[in-house]
Amino acid sequence: MSVPLFPALPSERSATDLEKEILATWKERDIFKKTVAEREGAVPFVFFEGPPTANGKPGVHHVIARTVKDFVCRYRTMRGRYVRRRGGWDTHGLPVELEVEKRLGIADKREIVKLGIGEFNRQCRESVFTYLAQWRELTERIGFWVDLNDEYVTLENDYIESVWSLLKTIREKGLLDRGFKVVPYSTKSGTTLSDHEVALGYREVDDPSVFVRFRRAADPHVSYLVWTTTPWTLPANTALAVHPDVDYARVRVGEEILIVAKDLVSKAIEGEHEILDVVKGARLAGDRYIPLFDFFVREAVGRANAFTVVTGDFVTTTDGTGVVHQAPAFGAEDLDSARRHDLPVIRHVDDEGRLQETTGPFAGLWFKDADKPILRDLKERGLLLRAGTYRHTYPFNWRGSDPLMYVAKDAWSIRTTAIKDRLVALNREIQWVPEHIREGRFGDWLENNVDWSISRERFWGTPLPIWVSDRDSTVVEVIGSVAELSARAGRDLSGLDLHRPAVDEITWPDGAGGTMRRVPEVLDVWFDSGAMPFAQWHAPFEHQAEAESQFPADFICEGLDQTRGWFYSLHAIAALVKDSIAYKSCVVTGLLMGEDGQKMSKSRGNTVDPWEALEIGGADALRWFFIVTNNPTGTMRYSKNGVAEARRKIFDTLANVYAFFSQYANLDGYRPDAASPVPFAERAVLDRWILSRLDSLVRDAREDLDAYEITRAGRKLEEFVIEDLSNWYVRRSRERFWAQGFGQDKIAAYQTLHHCLETACRLLAPFAPFLSDRLYLNLTAASGGRESVHLTLFPEEDDRVRDPELERSMNDVRRVVRLGRAARNRAAVKTRQPLARVRIAAPTNRVTAGLLDVVLDELNVKRAETLPPGGLHAKLSAKARFDVLGPRFGKDMKAVGAAIAAFTTEEIEKLELTGTIAFEAAGEARTVDRDGVIVSHEDPAGWAMEREAGWSVAIDLSIDEGLKGEGFARELVNKIQFMRKKAGFAISDRIEVAVETTPTVQAVLEL
Repeated sequence: MSVPLFPALPSERSATDLEKEILATWKERDIFKKTVAEREGAVPFVFFEGPPTANGKPGVHHVIARTVKDFVCRYRTMRGRYVRRRGGWDTHGLPVELEVEKRLGIADKREIVKLGIGEFNRQCRESVFTYLAQWRELTERIGFWVDLNDEYVTLENDYIESVWSLLKTIREKGLLDRGFKVVPYSTKSGTTLSDHEVALGYREVDDPSVFVRFRRAADPHVSYLVWTTTPWTLPANTALAVHPDVDYARVRVGEEILIVAKDLVSKAIEGEHEILDVVKGARLAGDRYIPLFDFFVREAVGRANAFTVVTGDFVTTTDGTGVVHQAPAFGAEDLDSARRHDLPVIRHVDDEGRLQETTGPFAGLWFKDADKPILRDLKERGLLLRAGTYRHTYPFNWRGSDPLMYVAKDAWSIRTTAIKDRLVALNREIQWVPEHIREGRFGDWLENNVDWSISRERFWGTPLPIWVSDRDSTVVEVIGSVAELSARAGRDLSGLDLHRPAVDEITWPDGAGGTMRRVPEVLDVWFDSGAMPFAQWHAPFEHQAEAESQFPADFICEGLDQTRGWFYSLHAIAALVKDSIAYKSCVVTGLLMGEDGQKMSKSRGNTVDPWEALEIGGADALRWFFIVTNNPTGTMRYSKNGVAEARRKIFDTLANVYAFFSQYANLDGYRPDAASPVPFAERAVLDRWILSRLDSLVRDAREDLDAYEITRAGRKLEEFVIEDLSNWYVRRSRERFWAQGFGQDKIAAYQTLHHCLETACRLLAPFAPFLSDRLYLNLTAASGGRESVHLTLFPEEDDRVRDPELERSMNDVRRVVRLGRAARNRAAVKTRQPLARVRIAAPTNRVTAGLLDVVLDELNVKRAETLPPGGLHAKLSAKARFDVLGPRFGKDMKAVGAAIAAFTTEEIEKLELTGTIAFEAAGEARTVDRDGVIVSHEDPAGWAMEREAGWSVAIDLSIDEGLKGEGFARELVNKIQFMRKKAGFAISDRIEVAVETTPTVQAVLEL
């Protein structure tokens, strides 16, 4: 038996099985490598892969960004660009440490030191690729082509050395600082966080809201009233701050007097009270008060301003009391105030967040747990006026889920504030998708930029390459390479593991009797990932040419949560060291919600295993659901039915069109290369129309995809396949394929459909790489096609086949058919029942007479009558859409609704024609648009009519005996065809039909 030229798609195989076969073929033939190699020497299209962390399982949400990345890279490759796609892995940082701590049962950093930093980091190194196999498998399964054989890994010495080089460059520009500053700190993880990490972890919480009395030293019956939401900081209080220009009132409340900002008296003090007098805040400066606690009085010796009132412009009167409690170790403004007024900085909490022994009864309490005991103590001593709760957003450790503590620490930071204007200006050069990210989420972040805190008190990470003299801490050296470190150490360190503790052991004399020792901190892991444009090549030490040619990126893509993460670190480092953007365009994917509409989380039980999602309809369907059914840049809700629907609608439809083509092409022995193409002008009108529509689709797809409008392009492709190709062209052309012989019209039909299918496969390839490749190979194997559709070029426009007027005319015809069918459905008259007439009135004289035969055939009517605009008269009525107009007209809506209901048919026709209408209601001139009005009509007697956008189509409902007989005959043919299919006859089988008749049926058969 001969092999068919166009193999059938095996219907008994699942999409998953077929895709796995294609994966095996790609691997066997090394198709991905060939797609890259064939473009070598072409104009590069640079893609940066944001490195995932492989010590956590991949989730279904990871499929979204990885699909967009693969899509864009496939598309640009098919456009002839050279697209290198290096994979990468983020292997440092807190997530890795937490995973090892959990496995070892470690509760705090001291246990790590006891275990040994070397052993701990060894286990971290072993754990970073815990789920690497799953990441690789999922990456391959969804068709994400990225080079995992030439990947960069952030833990490798070459990568770390490049990071060191970047830090040295930043230091040489005078932008690397060390200072005692208040930083966000995780007591559970034992490390500082950067501001962009903090931005990832805000939550709504209820904190204490307390009003506390600070008694004046000169007169304990008078108290400064202070409001705070952090009672745990009160033992570290060293001053009270007031605004020098604000009015402060002494307020009598019962037997006591409270000092409060005048504008806040009514908010701060409940019940009866009397304002005695008012003074400016400046008059209160220097007034001494009695400390709430005496734990740290000795630390204040020699500080004249300790436990006094100081002034500060940062004090506001928007809430609280206008008197601000100062704990300089736990607030940036407080620390600045302490420097200005020479206040002691008391830190009563250790690195684990526990109150120190000097705090007496509170010693050992974790800082947030100390709130209630402190408030009980104050209440017992009569210092607590009242307490409640305050709901607000508060930063949590986005990795460890513990509340952060702002605390003064000696930290290293990059002065990004010094280049803020440049960061903002460079951002304007980037194409953001969606566009609002540029000036919105990302732009706002840059406008409010703070210095980048880069030091972390942890173990597993890139060690800060900073050595400081133990004799003089102002003697600092930043090392930029292993060669430089070797020179300082006086020995070859080329084989040294550039991690702790090995690098900690490298020392050298400072030249003045001291020793240069490395600072103990490691680097913020976001700097690691943001350094990848340079460090992935080990630049500047080698591959400098590749690094230059592959910078900046033309395209990157990650989720919305990376706006203040990877997107920022890439942008900041490129601006710091290159004064350049790091990427030209950035597609930001949105959040994926569960089927219940809630954010996916294990606690809610609405997470989805990506492998289960892939089993529903294969990778093509999942990809289509994420980037076409939904817009990947918006928030979307996962849906099993949605994934299945994607498979059914677009892919099953395309497969059915191919099955139709292959079935008849194999029967007829059609070969695409056996006959010269039938000239375009000599093809049937339906051929010329579908080819013009296809060319318009190619043009639109290229324009949309060049602008990263992936969803828009995909939906146009879906409409073409389903509505244009399947539901219209193939259905209208069936009899041409069934025709006897092999005339020019039949050849033209085969050539047209084959071209449409082959072009659709190339259009579909970036969206659905599996089915598009299978169909392409089936279509072209016998005519010398490429090894894969992914080795072909994206379709080009062909102006020779473009016929906009024909497209418009066919669109008009299809509208008439749709309206006519709607009229039949409303009148409950089956399409198989012939009717005598259809009347058509267009908004302009534009019904193409040559296409009226299509209308007659589709609607199964004998005669079409075209009428001038407005030629189909019916009584029209209008009703206001209260949901649209209500918010606009408010209390006048009732009168506006009555006026609209009184519109005449002529007024309604004017509204439909022009899109707007003016009228009077409630004594005022009004206007409404078409979308604010519901228009209905009365059918002409004996007709069923439908109207839309100025079109009117009416069908004659009168059915005589002749028409009734024809309808019966069509029903009989339909039943015979159903019986043939049910019996399993092949399309080529000839069958005999015997009908046992009645006289009525006999008469119909003889028609």
